Amino acid sequence: MSPLKNLTVEEARGRMLADAVRLDVEAVDLASALGRVLAAPIVADRDQPPFDASAMDGWAVRRADLAPGVRFAVAGESAAGRAHPRPVQAGQAVRIFTGAPVPPGADLVVIQENATREGEAVSFTIDRDPPPGNIRPAGGDFRSGETLLAEGVRLDAWRLSLAAAAGRARLDVARRPRVAILATGDELVPPGARPAPDQIFESGSFALAALVEAWGGQAVRLKAQSDDLSAIAGAVRSAEADLVVTVGGASVGDHDLVKPALNTLGLSLRVETIAVRPGKPTWFGTLADGRRVLGLPGNPASALVCAELFLRPLLAALTGADPALALGVGVLDAPLPANGPREHWMRAARTVDADGRVRVTAFPDQDSSLIGVFSRADCLVVRPAGAPAAAAGQTVTLLPLARG
Repeated sequence: MSPLKNLTVEEARGRMLADAVRLDVEAVDLASALGRVLAAPIVADRDQPPFDASAMDGWAVRRADLAPGVRFAVAGESAAGRAHPRPVQAGQAVRIFTGAPVPPGADLVVIQENATREGEAVSFTIDRDPPPGNIRPAGGDFRSGETLLAEGVRLDAWRLSLAAAAGRARLDVARRPRVAILATGDELVPPGARPAPDQIFESGSFALAALVEAWGGQAVRLKAQSDDLSAIAGAVRSAEADLVVTVGGASVGDHDLVKPALNTLGLSLRVETIAVRPGKPTWFGTLADGRRVLGLPGNPASALVCAELFLRPLLAALTGADPALALGVGVLDAPLPANGPREHWMRAARTVDADGRVRVTAFPDQDSSLIGVFSRADCLVVRPAGAPAAAAGQTVTLLPLARG
């Protein structure tokens, strides 16, 4: 048997990732960086907050002056962006608002609900011991010199907020990989067209394009091509992409023409088939010009399962992110039969029980043509090759699917 055939999932993914390194780096505006991957760490160059700040609306005083019945002289006001300019002296109180700098000398903010102001004097109701300081210390969030975000992290809303709090207006990120997606097959017509009785609507490229965008790439859906060698070769030849993803024509039948077509462009295979269910015909190689090609089966479930297993890690590597799969565990709600010789990634749904355990149910029909089943799945349960039957209550490994 060819050393490129019947590879395990791990072997195939390893070959695909062998030379997949981060693409070139570009600087983008903070507001445009959502979903991008940092190409350099963000290190704080000042403390946050840069001063002791009030956590409450109230009065800044010296704790040592606080006692029942004591009246304090109102010395001024400290607001966010407008600090009180002088230290607090003995017997003085400064009106202060949330986020405002605490004046030097003050070490306590008494909340306004415990204050009674009479003209230029204020007194406080203190039932027992002095209240907590209600002060956010300088550097309480982060300190100058601290690494806030590491190279290789993907920027979500919270990380963008942190970068903004550190004063970064532009961020160094990896360029988004350009991914050209080509569906093939005489049976395909675009949604909205009028299909012949023996044709179906093309659907795989739409899902793959959405996944590519969600995973940090730039997707370009090429016009679907019929089972024609020159048409397929021409579409791929003109595609400006770092990675070409083909859908359909991946097997070895008389109408599976993608690999023969790409042989005319200098295709060099690294993966020919994979011992995985669904998706055995999935293949991978490079063209003479260096572009990578991932060949996915035409059945939608096969294509989407293998996109999760191989396309997503490829895009992560090309953007400098961690390509490892984010696997989890769950408890089976229903038994599963013994598995065959190929690793099986089963579409499934999760729930969380009263004890906080993730419970998972694999759908009974795992046919690779069923898009409706995939639309209801929110995870994939992996069954190792040759795994024995699994009883309800047994723990299994799963791959969560991002669902809106």
